[in-house]
Amino acid sequence: MKSKLQKLIVILGSTASGKTELAVKLAKTFNGGIVSADSRQVYKGMDIGTAKPTREEIKKIPHYLINIIYPNQEFSVAIYKKMVLKAIKNIQKRKKLPFLVGGTGLYIQSIVDNIEFPRVPPQKKLREKFEKKTEKELLKIYKKLDPQWTKFIDKKNKRRLIRAIEVCKVTKKPFWQQRRKGKPIFDILQIGLKLPKNELKKRVEKRVEKMFKLGLEKEVKNLIRKYGWNISPLQTIGYQEWKEYFYPSPLGKSWRLKQKINKEELKEKIKLHTLQFAKRQITWFKKDKRIRWLKNQQQAEKLIKEFLK
Repeated sequence: MKSKLQKLIVILGSTASGKTELAVKLAKTFNGGIVSADSRQVYKGMDIGTAKPTREEIKKIPHYLINIIYPNQEFSVAIYKKMVLKAIKNIQKRKKLPFLVGGTGLYIQSIVDNIEFPRVPPQKKLREKFEKKTEKELLKIYKKLDPQWTKFIDKKNKRRLIRAIEVCKVTKKPFWQQRRKGKPIFDILQIGLKLPKNELKKRVEKRVEKMFKLGLEKEVKNLIRKYGWNISPLQTIGYQEWKEYFYPSPLGKSWRLKQKINKEELKEKIKLHTLQFAKRQITWFKKDKRIRWLKNQQQAEKLIKEFLK
């Protein structure tokens, strides 16, 4: 039976898998617009470390939900979902095909499964208390509140752990039990990109080297001077590792080396953490059997043509 829902193409995969490049080519072929599904590319000023699309790519195809808020502003998957639906409608109004593109599994799932999230406002005092704790300490706290679903949460994502604990404490219920699937909003085709381990490793190494050449160090300094270390977006790969390399003086004007790590060691740490993150992304996506894993643009084009008939 033919679906009456409007079509949505999802391009997903781990970091450095080539999603953006493929999505731009496909959107050009099928007259599309791209909506980002990346939980870090939403932030202004976090450009190099999040590998945002280039100006050339953005010129070729309209991109949505990139550079929409400042790093010290409140943001959540519930806010993201509202903004995505608005962006997709905008693309559809212009008679274009929407492409949802990224590697943040929860953001993608919020649209694919029309997830309804618990409406709990941020608890400032509680957050300040938990920001001082490590991921291991937070996981231990969350395990007591929601033991059944602890295995599914991203154990390295401090922001998500704090949010899950926050919701549990306010509602007195397990966080994951409060996420409900709604009726489908779109007729969706999910296309996944998965590279062989060796190729992914090479791509990650190349990407990190490029980030350093583009001026990642300067970007991190600017962000720390503006916001300090403790905002959630900076507790992420490509930024958090710099804590061991430098820190501001009490006046915040000059920078001193901590001597804990040199630049080459720092670079290797970012590469390692990025690869570990890519593995966690792949593990998340493997749970969804609806994803069609492909190797190249030709396969993707063929699949989309069949889907659009």
